[in-house]
Amino acid sequence: MQVPAPFEYERATSVDHAIGLLSRRGSTARLVAGGHSLLPMMKLRLANFEYLIDINDLHRDLGFIKVEPSRVRIGAMTRHRELLESDDLRRLFPVFNDAERVIADPLVRNRGTIGGALCQADPSEDLSAVCTTLDASCVIRGPAGERVVTMAQFYRGPYETAVGPDEILTEIRIPLRPNGSSAFEKVGRRAGDWAVVSCGVAVWLRDGLITDARVGLAAVGPNTTGIPAVSQALRAKAPSEELYAEAGEIAARSCSPVTDQRGSAAYKRHLAGELTKRALRRAVARIRGEEP
Repeated sequence: MQVPAPFEYERATSVDHAIGLLSRRGSTARLVAGGHSLLPMMKLRLANFEYLIDINDLHRDLGFIKVEPSRVRIGAMTRHRELLESDDLRRLFPVFNDAERVIADPLVRNRGTIGGALCQADPSEDLSAVCTTLDASCVIRGPAGERVVTMAQFYRGPYETAVGPDEILTEIRIPLRPNGSSAFEKVGRRAGDWAVVSCGVAVWLRDGLITDARVGLAAVGPNTTGIPAVSQALRAKAPSEELYAEAGEIAARSCSPVTDQRGSAAYKRHLAGELTKRALRRAVARIRGEEP
């Protein structure tokens, strides 16, 4: 039986309490919310910490989805199930509903949080692709106050983020833009598994032309991959199968997958291109009201 190394446990009662505990314990401490990523790594002794700070009580302060005139704010302790069941997110950002339907299983979705998923910084994590696609920003709070970083700034490498040892991710902010929609596609080895490749897409139209588009890929490189070249290729053009195919080719060329137990690098490049085409097609169909 696999068991983690010995550790001390304390339950935080507020964000400030959690930050204070992190400040005192330093790099020997780690926050735990759902724990579905951290605890298996501790059991395998891939991650060892002397202190675990349980922040589940912070759900009352950081478990929210708030729609404002120019943005949507999502608390870092919002659980996967709450994201899946949100009528506001389904209406404004259907990419969330697409992704949450294929993340893990109901047991994990009932406990796992968006903040925990992002802070794990796993290159195969689906919500990383979603937030990259939606041009989200992350609010980080620590002893010196609050700061806001982009998704590109948030990820510094595999399993590494901009959140310091005495800081906590408190909120994700997503800008609201008119005349747009989004979609998510994923291929996994089995239901609920980590992605072989996953792709999030957001598209905005005006007068029949694409004003902007964003693509985020996961599981095809050391970080979640945003592809500016796809955005440039799509702007000011009318949606078409030929244009989707061009975007897919750019996505396949722009990612850097590796061969592993989930598939060869060539297979993952093929999936990156195909999923980009599918997600673009679905997002545009949603804007036009043509999705079945």
